[in-house]
Amino acid sequence: MSPPRLKIGTRGSPLAMAQTHEVRRLLAAAHDIPETDIKIVVIRTSGDMIQDRALGESGGKGLFTKEIDAAQLEGGIDIAIHSSKDLPTLLPEGLVIAGYLPREDVRDALISARANSIAGLPKGATLGTASLRRQAQVRRLRPDINVVLLRGNVETRLRKAESGEIDATLLAFAGLKRLGLAHRATALLSVEEFLPAVGQGAIAVTTRADDHATRAALDTILDAATLHALTTERAFLRVLDGSCKTPIAGHAKIVGHQIILNGLVLRNDGSEIFTVADAGPLAEAGQIGARAGRALLEQLPPGVLP
Repeated sequence: MSPPRLKIGTRGSPLAMAQTHEVRRLLAAAHDIPETDIKIVVIRTSGDMIQDRALGESGGKGLFTKEIDAAQLEGGIDIAIHSSKDLPTLLPEGLVIAGYLPREDVRDALISARANSIAGLPKGATLGTASLRRQAQVRRLRPDINVVLLRGNVETRLRKAESGEIDATLLAFAGLKRLGLAHRATALLSVEEFLPAVGQGAIAVTTRADDHATRAALDTILDAATLHALTTERAFLRVLDGSCKTPIAGHAKIVGHQIILNGLVLRNDGSEIFTVADAGPLAEAGQIGARAGRALLEQLPPGVLP
C-alpha cells in the first residue's frame, strides 16, 4: 500500500537536511514511490537563532523542536525528523515518537590540529563546545583545559578547531558520518572513557498520535533495536528530568535479548561524578531506564540537579 502524500518537517542545518533526506530516501524506496512525492518543509527554530549563549540559559532542548511541533500539530507537516539527543523527554500532547532509524556510531569525535587525544592536548589548551556533558567530562579528565562556549554548525566548529582558532572541539561522530565528513575526525573517544548523550547517533521520527496511516507507512523503515535502546535511555533521562542545565550521559546497548544501560551525572566543573549501571530483558526497556534513574537520584547530593 502506498503511503499518503507526506510532508516532512526539519531544521535547515546541513546535518538536519542530511538526516531528512535519508528518511525520505528510505521511505520512498520502501513504498516504491518517487522521492519527490514526499515534500520537505524547512522550519527555522529558536535554537537555530540563538548562537551567542548556551541553550540551558534560554530554555533548553525544546528550543530546537517547538516550532516544528507547532507545525505538526497544526497539520502543516506530517512527519518531523529530529536528532534524538535534541528531543525533550516529554513531547507535546498529540505528538508521539513513531520510532527511530537504525542507530549510527554513538561515540564523540575529537577534532584538533594540536593532539590526537584529550590527554595529549597542551596544558591550558582551549576546547570549544556548547554541551555541558562534554564540558564536564573534559574537565573531569583535564581540569587544566580552558573550556569555552562554541556554537554553530558542524563546518564552523570543524574550521575553528582545524585552523587553530581553538585547540580542539568535540562532535558526534554520527553527524560527521552522515555529512560525509568522517575523515575530519582526529580521534574517536570510547564509550567507556566518554559516555555519550542520551539518544546520540539516533534519528527520531515523530508523528501526530492519531495519524495512524503515517505511522503505518513509517513502520517499514524503523528499527526495533534502536527503539529498545532509546526507550531505556529516555526513561532514564525522564526520571532525572534531564535538561540542558545538568551534565547527564547515558547509553544503552543491546546484547542478545538483554539491554545493558550505563548512566552518569557530573557536577558542571567535573569535580564529582555519579554513575549507575543496570540491565534486563528487552521487554522491560522503560523499567530498566527508570530504575537506573531512581538509583542515580539516590546518590546525588543536594545542588547537583537544578
